[in-house]
Amino acid sequence: MPDAVVGRHVVISRGDRVALKDSDFTIPQGAITAIIGPNGSGKSTLLHAIAGLLPISSGALSVLGATPELSQSQIAYVLQYTTVPAGTPLTVREAVGMGRYPSLGFLRRPSAEDKKRVQQAMERLDITHLADRHLTELSGGQRQRVYVAQGITQDHSMLLLDEPLTGLDINSAKTIDSIIHDEPTRGCSVILTTHDLEEAKAADHVILTSGYVVASGPPEQALTTDNLAIAYGLGSLHDKDDDSPLFPTEHHEPHGHDHGH
Repeated sequence: MPDAVVGRHVVISRGDRVALKDSDFTIPQGAITAIIGPNGSGKSTLLHAIAGLLPISSGALSVLGATPELSQSQIAYVLQYTTVPAGTPLTVREAVGMGRYPSLGFLRRPSAEDKKRVQQAMERLDITHLADRHLTELSGGQRQRVYVAQGITQDHSMLLLDEPLTGLDINSAKTIDSIIHDEPTRGCSVILTTHDLEEAKAADHVILTSGYVVASGPPEQALTTDNLAIAYGLGSLHDKDDDSPLFPTEHHEPHGHDHGH
């Protein structure tokens, strides 16, 4: 099976600043890939480029066998912070239904199938009881579930999520996490950014960034002590007499998702 994303010598700039230096990486099809690294390491920049929202400065980036721009119609992208303009009287059902807009075409009314897709997405995200509430009345976690529902309502073979579990209540985090793990069973490739090591270890594939791609591969290959020391600049913190890994795997409590990190 061909890879979902292939990057060769990819350089991405934001304005005058190079946000991601010359990098090679691959992302497998039908799997969960976590992009992890310190703040400002190029995680969101890379996600934006895969989504076709940010052009690469040089190199080659193939997404679903084409350029990112040509693949956009197959990509559902859920941003971390989607702001609803104040005073917009948008209900949860209407917001989720917006995910069907790309496939509706000009002035076409939603069909029974479209409405069914909206209903199924709301059920999967446990927000049917909120269907007639306005977005402005929801908690942050509930609103994030609405945006993920909107994303999966689209026709898509790739789901991109920018820090989807950050700062959420535990119920919302678990609900969205179950979607992340369920989508590959439907043939969808999931790519998410995170700063939570446990979340990255639970993925099938990891891209570790630090202004460039330090490592790309299965978690046990990408998240070695050496790679993490390079990415996070932790070499100086490691006691030379201590052979324990920087991030012990045993007895490691996963971070709670009910507060921001």
